[in-house]
Amino acid sequence: QGPLVESGGGLVQAGNSLRLSCLGTGFILRHYYVGWFRQSPGKEREGISCISSSDDITVGSDSMKGRFTISRDKHKNTVYLQMDNVKPEDTAVYYCAAGPVGHRCSPAEYDYWGQGTQVTVSS
Repeated sequence: QGPLVESGGGLVQAGNSLRLSCLGTGFILRHYYVGWFRQSPGKEREGISCISSSDDITVGSDSMKGRFTISRDKHKNTVYLQMDNVKPEDTAVYYCAAGPVGHRCSPAEYDYWGQGTQVTVSS
């Protein structure tokens, strides 16, 4: 088990909602930038949304803006990704990551990664 553990993935029908969780097991997440990323087969890993230690949010992709929302529960040391109105093209492995910087919500900025959780959206 690494310092970040994702959960909440699975099979979901298009139009429904899903919430992913990222639990910090190795360090205190509120001190770091935490981001959600995803990667589909044959595609590069892309940033979805990232949150700073002061809760400033960066949206990584306009295609997901308004459908995906990042939030943080400092007491539970957990960062969430709420996914609404999911589409088949949202099928991917979803990763959370943490690092001391990350305001551009780019994978290259992040040092610590979870193992990923698979999300599959059926039409």
